[in-house]
Formats: sequence, structure tokens, C-alpha cells
Amino acid sequence: MGNSLIKEAPRQNVSSGKIWTRDFILICLSNFFVFLGFQMTLPTLPLFVEKLGGNDQLIGVVVGIFTFSALLIRPSAGHALESKGRRFVFLTGLGIFVFSVGSFGFVKSLLFLFIMRIIQGLGWGYSTTASGTIATDLIPADKRGEGMGYYGLSGNIALAFGPSLGLALVGIISFTQLFLICSVLGLLALLLSSKIRYKQVEAKAAPTVNKWDFYEKSALPPSLLLFFITVTFGGIATFLPLFTAQRGIEGIQWYFLLYAAALMLTRTFAGKLYDSKGHQAVFIPGTLLILISMLLLSWLPNSAILYTAAVFYGLGFGTVQPALQAWSVKGSPPNRRGMANATFFSFFDLGVGIGAIAFGQIGHWLGYSSIYMVAAISVLCSIILYLFILMKSRVRKPA
Repeated sequence: MGNSLIKEAPRQNVSSGKIWTRDFILICLSNFFVFLGFQMTLPTLPLFVEKLGGNDQLIGVVVGIFTFSALLIRPSAGHALESKGRRFVFLTGLGIFVFSVGSFGFVKSLLFLFIMRIIQGLGWGYSTTASGTIATDLIPADKRGEGMGYYGLSGNIALAFGPSLGLALVGIISFTQLFLICSVLGLLALLLSSKIRYKQVEAKAAPTVNKWDFYEKSALPPSLLLFFITVTFGGIATFLPLFTAQRGIEGIQWYFLLYAAALMLTRTFAGKLYDSKGHQAVFIPGTLLILISMLLLSWLPNSAILYTAAVFYGLGFGTVQPALQAWSVKGSPPNRRGMANATFFSFFDLGVGIGAIAFGQIGHWLGYSSIYMVAAISVLCSIILYLFILMKSRVRKPA
């Protein structure tokens, strides 16, 4: 049974220049369903924690511990992708995700929820690291920015409907039923992913695996930049529904829809722009839009500003994220793509986790508005670091 799980079909030829192959469509569909199930829990889990008797600080911890468990497992996932294969890692991660999310519906205490969130993070770390690596395997190298943009679109479409659908369903069905629906969506992702023809394991790469090898060095610059940006996720996904309710501002569902629509719009041009012009053409404009969005959320006088912030955040993040992911893979050797993706998503998780936990404390001490001012400072740090990296790379170039 174990051998049949690791055995993989020959990789589909990606040198033809085609992005939309059979396997690429399958990985996008699988990514859509698992992200839909995940996104439906994002705005509803804080409400569930409140129902179980938790406060803002506990909400931040429950959200944050998920990302830290995913962070800890990603280096192992990166190694396993090269030694045990894409199929083994991806299906294992999806299986853990299905089990853990389905168990939420039977949670009766915060301690049990805390434990299951740790387990969910392990499955999420395995599945998302594998999924991104599989996508980069299938995309022609000269179209990686464009292809990763399309791949990211599958998650963005889920984001367009997931949070709003979750909030709508939790008003008419129980939390148990909601989490079981999310688990079934993960099961659909698993069934679709079982049909993908995966890249074969390179036998010569397996013996070189070092258990103390935790990251891919070439992926560090874009991953560090991503960290300061995804800190903002902790403030939005975890506390924005609570902040708008406190301010008496309606339309949080529309926030997520507009944000996702703006993300999808960027997929039509941002990847191609990165492929032709490089990260210099997309990073600064994108991060400035995210910075403005955080400042608007800190102010947040009405629904119109909420919607404007959503559009700016979607345009900014949708421009920056696929470019940074393509950049992180570009400089890595072919047999290190798994570790490059693991490094990239580890910093993604670290930013979200630190943001959720830190903002839980900040919100408790200083109020929700201060969360987004601190988030704006974090984005500014990313811009400053990028300019330093750019200046350093230009100095290294020969005259």
C-alpha cells in the first residue's frame, strides 16, 4: 500500500509552452476546493471560539497556533517532496486536513480545539507546500509568473466566496454542519489530486537530504519580504469581522468579495508583468496599495472606506504574492523547488501566526484600530527591506 502511494507516473512534458494542461487544471481545481473549505472557516472560527467562551487573546492564539504548526512541518514537507514524492506529501496533507476540519464540529472545549488546530496546521503545511511545488513543476519556466498567477487565482476564487459563504451558513446551520461541509470540500480536493500525473522522484536527489536543512537560501529574500506583508493577514482574517461589528459597520461579506475580485483582476496582468519586467515592476506599487489599505482600515469611518480598503488590498496583494513566489523558485535548483516553496510558505505562515497572536494582544490593550496602524508599519518595513535588497544586488553587479 505504501509503495503504491509513493509510485508516480512520468511527469507531463512542460516544455511545450502550454500552461493549461490536464494536470495543471486538476491541481487548480484541487487547490480551489481545499481553499474554499479553509476560507469558510476563517471568519467563522473566531465566532466559534467566542461561543466556547474565548476572548480576543484566545482567538489570536487559536488562529496563530495553526500557522505555527504549519510552519514547523514545512521543512519536513520540503524534504519529503524530493525524497518520497509529490503524490505522497500532497495526499497525506489533504487527508490530515479533512480529518481535522471535520473534527471541529465535535469540539466542546477550547483545549480540544487548540489541539485539533495544531493537527490541521500539520496537514495544511504538507498540502500547500506540495500543491505550490506541483504547480511549479507543471508550468513552463518562461511563463512561471503568469502560471503561478493563474494557479493563485484558484485560491482567490475560493476566497471570493468562502468567507461570505461561511458567514451566511453559520447563520442558518450549526457549527457542526458547517465544519463537516468544509471537510467534504477537502475530500473533493483529495479525490481530484489523486488523478494528477506527478513528477517522478529523482533517486539521486534523495540521499542528499539533510535533516538539519530547514530552508532554501535563494528563496530567503522574497520570503522575508512576504513575512512583513502577511503579518497584515492576521489582523484582517481574525479581527476585521469583530472590528466592523464593534463600529456598527455593515458589509463585512462584501469586503471579502471585493478583495477577492480585485485579486482576480490582478491575475490577468501581474504575472505577465513579472515575467517581462521582473519584480521591480510590481513590488513597490503593490506594497504601497497594501499600505494605504491598512491606513484606511485603521481609520474606518464607514462601509465605503471598508470597501475601498478591500479593493486596494486585493490589488496590492494579488500583484505582489505571485511575483514573490515565482522569484523564490526562480533561483533554486530543480531538485530544491520543494524546499524553496517550503521556505516561501514558512515565512507566509510565520507572518500570519505572529500577526494573529500579536494583534490579539494589541487589540486587547489598545483597541482594534491600532491593529491596522501596526500592520501598516509592518508593510513599510517590507518596502524598506526591498529597497535594501535591490541596492545590495546592484552593488554586487560588475560595472
